[in-house]
Amino acid sequence: MSTTTESPTRRPATHPGERIAEWTDGRLGLYKLAKSNMRKIFPDHWSFMLGEVCLYSFTILILTGVYLTLFFHPSMNEVVYHGPYVPLQGVRMSDAYASTLHISFEVRGGLLIRQIHHWSALIFIAGMIVHMMRVFFTGGFRKPRELNWLFGWSLLFIGMFEGFTGYSLPDDLLSGTGIRFMEGAILSTPIVGTYLSFFLFGGQFPGHDFVPRFYSVHILLLPGIMAGLVAAHLILIFYHKHTQFPGAGKSEKNVVGTPLLPVYMAKAGGFFFIVFGVISAIAAVATINPIWTMGPYRPDQVSTGAQPDWYMGFSEGLIRVMPGWEIRAWGHTLVLGVFVPLMIFPLVMAAIAAYPFIESWLTHDKREHHILDRPRNRPVRTGFGVAWLTVYFTLLIGGGNDIIATHFHLSINAITWFVRVGFFVLPVAAYYATKRICLGLQRRDRDKVLHGRETGIIKRLPHGEFIEVHEPLSQQQLHVLTAHAQPRPIELGPAVDENGVARRSSPVAKIQAKMSEGFYGEGSNIPKPTAEEYEEITSGHGHH
Repeated sequence: MSTTTESPTRRPATHPGERIAEWTDGRLGLYKLAKSNMRKIFPDHWSFMLGEVCLYSFTILILTGVYLTLFFHPSMNEVVYHGPYVPLQGVRMSDAYASTLHISFEVRGGLLIRQIHHWSALIFIAGMIVHMMRVFFTGGFRKPRELNWLFGWSLLFIGMFEGFTGYSLPDDLLSGTGIRFMEGAILSTPIVGTYLSFFLFGGQFPGHDFVPRFYSVHILLLPGIMAGLVAAHLILIFYHKHTQFPGAGKSEKNVVGTPLLPVYMAKAGGFFFIVFGVISAIAAVATINPIWTMGPYRPDQVSTGAQPDWYMGFSEGLIRVMPGWEIRAWGHTLVLGVFVPLMIFPLVMAAIAAYPFIESWLTHDKREHHILDRPRNRPVRTGFGVAWLTVYFTLLIGGGNDIIATHFHLSINAITWFVRVGFFVLPVAAYYATKRICLGLQRRDRDKVLHGRETGIIKRLPHGEFIEVHEPLSQQQLHVLTAHAQPRPIELGPAVDENGVARRSSPVAKIQAKMSEGFYGEGSNIPKPTAEEYEEITSGHGHH
């Protein structure tokens, strides 16, 4: 007696496309993967498009960069220019600069591609900063997204140096001045500065190797790292599910929005072409970095009004406004005027990277958060964010003090002293002003919950009193204004135990409690209205 087993039958595929799809699915399991992920829900708040702007501009950078590599020569060998740009004919220049002129004037569409590439880089950095500020102000970095915050921070940090290596490649007078600036900053490093400079430039500045070296870093090393970070960033977004703003029907357990396919993908595809079109339009009408007006780089020349791209302007502002202090110790000269700003830059960036862990440490909050905060409900955090932006833009003024002085007929010394003083004063003022505004908005929200929304209608009561009619808020509006949690500061506990023996607290615990009191203690939040207060007001004459 024999038994036979039959394999499950499938409907025969008749169309070639169906046969290819079934063959692929049988080996890769794409159908099951797509079924579980392609219907993933994404919220449709406009602020989430900021991350998409970063992703699309990065994609445009890759596409245009591949095109430019076909024509660019990363060589510092000297050649004599005989191209179509008459003012530079017969001038000796590097092959890198000559090939950039060739791309700009002789390659079909080359100048437009260069412009799109450069504008995309600027928009990519700007998009990342604005996107990270949105995440910061709304608390989108909290558990379980601390690692994703670090990925975004790494993209911003690496992206700045990717942009720097990129605009240094043409070897024109402007980019060469920027490299000279960087070389001076490296030389200010005590003891090892000279060795670092020789290692980077392959000898005495400018040498003959920095363009090929920057080229390899710009098209291979940094883009590869950034592509990996972008992939990891997107994977974690899928894994953790998307954050969302508070609202009716929204909780820590769900996501309210539209499915990835077909709705969200259709919107995303259209938005990509909008971003590409806007960048292309800007590149077509607004010329940036016209290297032919600068001329080739020469170490004995400095271009007038030399400015870096805006995202590196604050680092230059640090050095421009720092007094030219020097000290000598143990046979070495320490150039504090350059070395101190050089150290401030990574310290500020490190503080930004570590902030999610600092806030978690101050709250002892181990819960997962998928509902975002309204910035007004976290006055201290919002104040810190505005203070950092104030520092950034103040130093940006310092980085362009010569341009501001010449264009607005101001004293460059006055601008420099304004930035020096503003570096310490303006962030503090911005912090306290922002905190007071947030507390004021919290008071208004509390008043709206208890008394309703002002309608502008004036009513006269029988005894002659004039009042304004208030309209009670809907349940959805009440939920948005009251659903947030208000953390309590960490307490050290009683000074003595039950036996009257003084408790010992570690210095770290004392610092933690003190900082937590500053973040969440009295004066840092307006208490939410309780259910009893709301019931008492609404059951009486609180609403007119």
